[in-house]
Amino acid sequence: MSIRLLSENTINQIAAGEVIERPASAVKELVENAIDAGAKNIDVVMVDGGRTLISVVDDGCGMSADELTLAVERHATSKLKEDDLSNIVTMGFRGEALPSIASVSRFTFKSKAKPSDDGWQITIEGGKKSSLQPAALNHGSHVEVRDLFYSTPARLKFLKTDRTEFSQTVDVIKRLSMANPDIAFSLYDNERKVFQVSASQGELLDSRLRRLGAILGASFTENALSINAERENMKLMGYAGLPTYNRGNAQHQYLFVNGRSVKDKLLTGAVRGAYMDFLARNRHPILALFIEVPTDMVDVNVHPAKAEVRFRDSGVVRGLIVGALRHALSEAGHRASTTVSNAALGAFTKQQPNPTMPFHSGRQQNFQIPPSQINNGLSESSYDYHAPITSEENTFAPPMGRHEAFEHEVSEPKDLSEFPLGAARGQLHETYIISQTENGIIIVDQHAAHERLVYERMKKYMTDDNVPRQVLLLPEVVEIDQGAVDLLITRQGELASLGLIFEIFGEGAVVVREVPALLGDTDIAGLIRDLADEISELNQALSLKEKLEEVCSTMACHGSVRAGRRMATAEMNALLREMEVTPHSGQCNHGRPTYVELKLSDVEKLFGRR
Repeated sequence: MSIRLLSENTINQIAAGEVIERPASAVKELVENAIDAGAKNIDVVMVDGGRTLISVVDDGCGMSADELTLAVERHATSKLKEDDLSNIVTMGFRGEALPSIASVSRFTFKSKAKPSDDGWQITIEGGKKSSLQPAALNHGSHVEVRDLFYSTPARLKFLKTDRTEFSQTVDVIKRLSMANPDIAFSLYDNERKVFQVSASQGELLDSRLRRLGAILGASFTENALSINAERENMKLMGYAGLPTYNRGNAQHQYLFVNGRSVKDKLLTGAVRGAYMDFLARNRHPILALFIEVPTDMVDVNVHPAKAEVRFRDSGVVRGLIVGALRHALSEAGHRASTTVSNAALGAFTKQQPNPTMPFHSGRQQNFQIPPSQINNGLSESSYDYHAPITSEENTFAPPMGRHEAFEHEVSEPKDLSEFPLGAARGQLHETYIISQTENGIIIVDQHAAHERLVYERMKKYMTDDNVPRQVLLLPEVVEIDQGAVDLLITRQGELASLGLIFEIFGEGAVVVREVPALLGDTDIAGLIRDLADEISELNQALSLKEKLEEVCSTMACHGSVRAGRRMATAEMNALLREMEVTPHSGQCNHGRPTYVELKLSDVEKLFGRR
């Protein structure tokens, strides 16, 4: 078979297979063109998930008749200055999008340049171009893509349902609007408006937060930490959620490089590394990070859809992300997400809207007294009875129960409630500490809180290379399978640096002679077995010290105050005070909250007093 050149239309269809994977891909390319054109308002309409119609209207700079004719030619672009691929400052640069889309659809492009009074349009169908025609429109451009993939039935067959394809477009528009808070976006499904954001004014970091709040919700703005860092001509800005504000997958992580949304393993790995200390492995933070890198230090020309990038110095980028996120998390102190309190209040209010009082007269009946028939004097007396106790009467005296051994005397100064986590007032089920603040109450999970405190102390000792050890009066023999013994022995020296001293004790057993002093009276056998499991899951090519977060977390869990342990009032207050000065104490090592705060106003609402 002789070699021949492919036709121009076939070449365009091949390019379309690389660049235009689905309707969302076409929308992305067209909207990016509008952004490059300086548009401040971009409106997108889709019909039948984009199969029947995609319409993109913008108020950008527009095109003249000659530019419009050239724009639909393959590899024609105004964005690549002097053919320099190392200095790409626009969203598009290949000149492939428009001819690729036009080759697999019925394509109409209208445009009117701002200095001109004349608008023009060109139509392409099946690779055949029409002549230029006059068009009536405002300054800017209007692109219509009808019957997408009609000329490539195989591609059309592999599209998902209309809802799925439209949801992909929603994600594309959200990402583009996050990166461009100064542009207004709208997206319609047929005639139904699905998404709309107005242009945001002011400082870039503030306008981004407003835009992110409009897209991700008010809960994100309430629980977001500001990120603003710089290293070696690279800038990192954005917002990252608290560890307790997390999700079960990484779909809510939005990463941008020079304004371009990317899904890059280096960046997601850096985020994972920064939160490794605070989240369980199956939980993921919510964040939006914007990286500004000199154009000669990043290559965006590695993927047809421009979804991936390559950095000249990936180590600096990773260090910038990890360092900035960890600094922000450290600055957050013991702060926990507001969604924890909201969830608690939601659980309290899951009651019937019209509670009734049961009366018994032969058979049970429910009666409800209309509000209009309630005696006003009785209501006032009830209010007086339930009014807050005055400071003169406010002497804590916990009710006596079956745990008389609990210390009831109150010798703490009254100003303990002025501390952020308040003054301990009691313990529920030997698991939860109840404290009182100036304007509410706090419920603390004693095990989760102490686990974080032990973990942070252990990390500090480890950084100083000075982990205090405790010699066991009676060394403990732990029987485990020989495979686990072999794993532990290969890491014996590194575990010794953490304060755990052991050695082989025959076949299938080790004898533990010293443990970290922080662990106190711990379940040594359980600790050894968990550590063996943890080490078996680590990458054997890595040093254990490179995975210390997992190991320390396991050890801290075993050394923490267990649920079910009765604590004295002084112990509870000491735990609260240490939480206030310990970084990251708002969540345990697995990302779960260590405390829930309920404002007094919220509690009063539960009882109808507000």
